[in-house]
Amino acid sequence: MVSVSIIIGSDSDKELGESAASILKEFSIDYELKTLSAHRNPKALAQYVEESQAKVFITIAGLAAALPGVVAAHTIKPVIGVPKEVKLNGIDALLSIVQMPTGVPVATVGIDSSKNAALLSLEILAINDKELEKKLLEYRRKRAAG
Repeated sequence: MVSVSIIIGSDSDKELGESAASILKEFSIDYELKTLSAHRNPKALAQYVEESQAKVFITIAGLAAALPGVVAAHTIKPVIGVPKEVKLNGIDALLSIVQMPTGVPVATVGIDSSKNAALLSLEILAINDKELEKKLLEYRRKRAAG
């Protein structure tokens, strides 16, 4: 079963999607990487989100960055938005993602920070997975040691 779904709006977001996937692979977490645009495939996106067994969604979007909000509108599962730098140094995407209306929250990481999105998804999953919690603590220890 897929634990994390990484959704990108277009193939131009693939590098960030694969960066998030590399962290999930490192922790042996089942994931899938899907390309579904909030603007070009809205019905397919809604259907995918509503039917997905994923526990957490990572969404990567630039410019208007509607993807995270649209995903959040179709699920009560955690959605993590990754703003992508396309124009305006990514500030446009960042502001679009963090300014969600009350009732439709999206967690947001830094611009182009898809690895942090993957780590946040792991922390969410670790709430109910003691083995994953141990792996995350060890990961942090190693990083702190340099």
